[in-house]
Amino acid sequence: MGTDPLLIYALVLVVGFAAGMVSGIVGTGATIILLPILVLTFGPREAVPIMAVVALMSNFAKITSWWREIDWRACTAYALGGIPAAALGARTLLVLPERIVDAALGLFFLAMVPGRRWLAARNFKFTLWHLAIAGAVIGFLTGIVVSTGPLSVPAFAAYGLVKGAFIATEAAGSLALYISKAVTFREFGALPLDIVLKGLISGSSVMAGTYLARLIVERLSIATFQHLLDGVMVISGMVLLWTAIR
Repeated sequence: MGTDPLLIYALVLVVGFAAGMVSGIVGTGATIILLPILVLTFGPREAVPIMAVVALMSNFAKITSWWREIDWRACTAYALGGIPAAALGARTLLVLPERIVDAALGLFFLAMVPGRRWLAARNFKFTLWHLAIAGAVIGFLTGIVVSTGPLSVPAFAAYGLVKGAFIATEAAGSLALYISKAVTFREFGALPLDIVLKGLISGSSVMAGTYLARLIVERLSIATFQHLLDGVMVISGMVLLWTAIR
């Protein structure tokens, strides 16, 4: 990657816009697409808290796009389990070596391709209790591996949410987890002002892409969603594994 800061941030903004479009259409993908660029540019130690700020902005955009369709009961159940677990996971991340962080991120994304299909094939119907348990597990993983959108997607889909209600409710639940993680980063000195500014710059392009995505979300087929989700997970997982072993 070049050393010119303008070129670096231009690349981040372009990729961030594309990531926001994908996330706004399928409910996930912003972190998966943008994270490899942030890792290669700033390193995994900075990329994780930067992405926490970006995730806050991305989820806010999805919530405001579909505000009237949020299922607040599902969101609350998910958040009750996820908030404390996300804080614990974020604290765990801060003591891990950088190469372990890279490898964990890559393996997680690759594992979610068969994992998501396994959940979908069994067509589980989640209750509010299931969402609370899923929130706790996903919350802890969110603290460690930055994004669990590929896992929270089937969790909320199994509850029966679709289209705008699914996108906004998943975003509202995830927002609570990311706030918990961001507060934990701040408490342990991992979210200084320069990291916040980098997150705001990156997140602005993600928000723009997310708002634009609403124009086409109703036209997305289930098959396209599955192929797109699997594709971004495989590509990002391989990039992050390459970063860990190089």
